[in-house]
Order: sequence, then C-alpha cells, then structure tokens
Amino acid sequence: MSLILTINPGSTSTKIAVYQDRKEVFEKTLRHSAEVIAQYDNIIDQYEFRKNTIVEALTENNIALSQLSAIVGRGGLLRPIPSGIYEVNSSMIEDLKSAKYGEHASNIGGILANELAKESEGCRAFIADPVVVDEMSEVAKIAGHPMFKRVSIFHALNQKAIAKTFAEDQGVPYDSLNLVVVHLGGGISVGAHEKGKVVDVNNALNGEGPFSPERSGTIPALQLAQACFSGDYTFDEIKKVITGKGGCVAHLGTNDFFTIENKYKEGDPKFVLISDAFGYNVAKEVGAMATVLSGKVDAIILTGGIARAKYLMEQIKERVEYIAPVHIYPGEDEMGALARNGFDVLDGKEEAKIY
Repeated sequence: MSLILTINPGSTSTKIAVYQDRKEVFEKTLRHSAEVIAQYDNIIDQYEFRKNTIVEALTENNIALSQLSAIVGRGGLLRPIPSGIYEVNSSMIEDLKSAKYGEHASNIGGILANELAKESEGCRAFIADPVVVDEMSEVAKIAGHPMFKRVSIFHALNQKAIAKTFAEDQGVPYDSLNLVVVHLGGGISVGAHEKGKVVDVNNALNGEGPFSPERSGTIPALQLAQACFSGDYTFDEIKKVITGKGGCVAHLGTNDFFTIENKYKEGDPKFVLISDAFGYNVAKEVGAMATVLSGKVDAIILTGGIARAKYLMEQIKERVEYIAPVHIYPGEDEMGALARNGFDVLDGKEEAKIY
C-alpha cells in the first residue's frame, strides 16, 4: 500500500491531499489570513508556520507522517528544466530558499515536501512539472531585440495533466498528438503541444499573451515604456500593473469571474465589453499557436477554473473550432496530477529526474 501527500502552496492558502493507491482519501485547503501572511517578510519565512498547519490537518484526520511513502510538492521558480518529476535535492532547495529565479508561493512546496519527508523513514520528496518547464524550440525563444529573450513560464502541471488525460480518453499516446491547450485561471497560458512537448507558450506570469483576471498580458510596448519613465510609478507599481493588478481587476475592479459572468448576463455594458475582449484575446492566441503547429492540430483543449463559464467557452469555441475540435475540461486537478506523478515513480512507470 502506497500513501502519497501532495502540497500546493498559494499566496493565502496551502492545499493538501492524501492519496492511497491512486485514490484520494483526504483533501483540504488550509486558509491563511492576510494578517498572518503579513507577519512574514519573505515567502520562505512562512515555512515553519505552513508546516505546522499541514501536520495539524493530517493529525486531525488520523494520518501520520510515518505512513507516507512519498510527498509531492508543487514546483516553484527554478531554472528552466524539461517536463517531468524531480527528486528534491540540495541544489533545488538552495535555489528555492534563495529565490534565485524569483519569489513565488509555490517555491515553498518542494521545501515542505523535503522537510516533512525527513520525518518518515523511507519517504521520498518530489516536485512535478513546475511552472518553469521549458520545452520551447530555439526559434520560439527569439524576441525582437537581442536584449530580450522569450521565456517559458506557464501552467505546466495542469496543461500536461489535462493533455495526457485527453490522450487517454481518446485511446492514443500523448506523444502522438498535436494539441493547443488553454489554461484559464488567475493567469492564462496557451501552449502548443507537439508530439508530447510544449514547443511554444506565452509567458503567463510576466506579461505575454491574453490578459487574465489579474494579469495584463501583452500590452503596447511604447506606452509601457512611457509609463515607466513618467515619474508617476515605481518599479514595484509597474510590476503590479503587469501581474497582480492588471487584466479584469484593472478594468472592472474584480478578479472574480463568477461576478464577471453574472454582470455579463445582466447586460452591464462595461462587463460585456471586457468579457468579450477576454474571449477574443484567448481565441487570438489559440490561432497563433495553431500556426506554430502548421495548422496540423488534433484538438483544442480549454481547461482551468474559468472553463466553467459556459457562455465564454462558447464564444471562444465559435472563433477557433474551424481549426480543430474543441474539448472542454472545466476546473483543474493539480493535486491529482502531483499524486499521479508520484505514483508513476513508486510503481516504476517513470524514473525521477535529477535537478
């Protein structure tokens, strides 16, 4: 019997789940108030606090650390790496703790997995498909000036998991398909999956592609430069314009797509306009990724929390279904995806990679 704990830290929550022989037996979202989070200067400083909340939740549900065979944490901002599951090692811990490649709540996932695994003999610690998975072709990385380079940062875990689920549903290998996968959540990523590799994708975190509930996506470069040198904004404020206070929250004052959907249905003209622009931009990016695959697209997959908004899915589908059949997988199963990766290693189906 194998028991796996999965850990997915967010900015104000820590999602945990326990799986026994690939079946979920326990899941909980541990909420952290803004006041508690504000006590810590850096994300890494939250480690002990988050660890204690996880142990308490497991204890309340009669799950002992000594029972665990593996712990799989959400991967954070690391150097670019190929897709796969990675055994946590000292090099990874060093990069996560130092925030060498950026600071994000997911950085603490691998650290928590590693420290908790130490408390159970024989328990292994992993991360799987972090946001920095890089399978982009060299030509895709070229930007319009040698000062700049396109970077792969996207929802690799969910994109890969849903693409593989679709392949299983079709009864064919994932690496036999050409897919355009669209993750619709707090960030939007649109990936071109060519025979098992994401050969191109927009940078879903740092300003590229469609705007999202709280990210601006691609914005006019010269206008951005003018804002930067206007004297009206600090560097940190401009960063927030790009990620955090951009997109729907800037246009509409909310990043809650349930609210946006209701206002759209009520016919509020501003919400209708921005929601239509949201769908338009997503569809346009799907078209761009279809050209990466030379138009040879087996399917277009829409997934993530916003994929539950049926009216929006119909809008996007209407614009892109001429390219390939559209399949909708609402929500995201990141916890299940982390667990499946862990079981694949424990069952000998996959070999853990070294960071």
